[in-house]
Amino acid sequence: MSESTWTQPGLVLRDLTLPVPLDHADPAGPRLELFARIVAAPGGEDRPLLVYLQGGPGSEAPRPVGPGTPPWLPRALREHRVVMLDQRGTGRSTPVGPDAPLPEGAIPGARTLREATPDQQARYLTLFRADAIARDAELLREHLGVERWSLLGQSFGGFTTLRYLSAHAGSVEKALFTGGLPTVGPGMDAVYATTWAGMIPRSERFWARFPGDRDRFRALADRAAAGTLRLPDGQRVGVERLRRLGHLLGASQGQERLHLLLELDPDSPAFAHDLAAALPFGGRNPLYAVIHESCWADGVATRWAADRTMPREVADDPTLLGGEHIHRNLFDEDPELAPWAEAADLLAAHEWPCLYDADALRAADVPGAAAVYYDDAYVPREQSLATAVLLPRLRTWVTSEYEHNGLRASGEGVLDHLLDLAAGQREA
Repeated sequence: MSESTWTQPGLVLRDLTLPVPLDHADPAGPRLELFARIVAAPGGEDRPLLVYLQGGPGSEAPRPVGPGTPPWLPRALREHRVVMLDQRGTGRSTPVGPDAPLPEGAIPGARTLREATPDQQARYLTLFRADAIARDAELLREHLGVERWSLLGQSFGGFTTLRYLSAHAGSVEKALFTGGLPTVGPGMDAVYATTWAGMIPRSERFWARFPGDRDRFRALADRAAAGTLRLPDGQRVGVERLRRLGHLLGASQGQERLHLLLELDPDSPAFAHDLAAALPFGGRNPLYAVIHESCWADGVATRWAADRTMPREVADDPTLLGGEHIHRNLFDEDPELAPWAEAADLLAAHEWPCLYDADALRAADVPGAAAVYYDDAYVPREQSLATAVLLPRLRTWVTSEYEHNGLRASGEGVLDHLLDLAAGQREA
């Protein structure tokens, strides 16, 4: 374990690394390192703790470079210290990567995941879901000597927050959700069907706003189908991978970003580089692609849900864009994800254990608030509200003012609303 304290203008930061079990069912087994940065305002070093759980899965916590980044941080620091937790497999916690060193003894005979068999890789990756992240956080809480703390979950971070309330509600002072709540039980196919259906009118609204872009995109899709659409490093972009540019449409200013990409000359270096930057899944955060569908799997196998539930009209028209939908061919097209292909197939067939306990959620005596975005492209409103009613003290705020990234895009607005709502100082 290590710890250090340092400062930036307007911030006091405390860095900690803590050993945690790779497999919480085997507490004496191999260990991961868990990294957290506790951020405080000067003079606020004793304020209550608010744990930020990042979206993803597979992305580390934000790195504050001043009191205004991320934009919601100033509001949080007026009442709290913020724990920026690098979830296992990300950031400065023990990372997941094909060539990243494995914890000692994690896989006998393998120093890295590239040296492991696909079956060994898959079994290792089953240990990186929300249940393990919540257990990691509990060990950090105990290490800090805190009886209870509050949670702020963005997107997948909200899924982890719900798992926390299922298993460790007694440790939670209040729970805040931004970007929706997961479905409880074996309903992930309905989630994917809903998100596909929602992307059809979202695509049409974009093409109606920028009608010339549809022909440009269709020409790109023709190139993708012919195998001639390439990124700067030479890797091929197929039709389904190209279609995932639609993920931009789920965020504020996403329409503008997609339009600015499509107005570039498709033969220019600028286009190739900007296309690479805009595609949602890649090798920097491999967990985002490899275990993404598992975050919806509450006691079921995923079986490549996004591919299975794609509507025929979408499959027939490449200008009907996808959102946060993983397709199997991605692991054939992207050389950085290719090492995970066989493991990803095994994980798609894996019967995932349940993440959530509906009875425990009904018994959770924890105040909270949830921002549910009315037309959320990634986490459907219908499923979020069905889950929210399980939590007796959760107050929901359904708004069409923001997209899925409302926490960041609103500055202090969304967090301010949720803190007041959880405290009973504001109407939904």
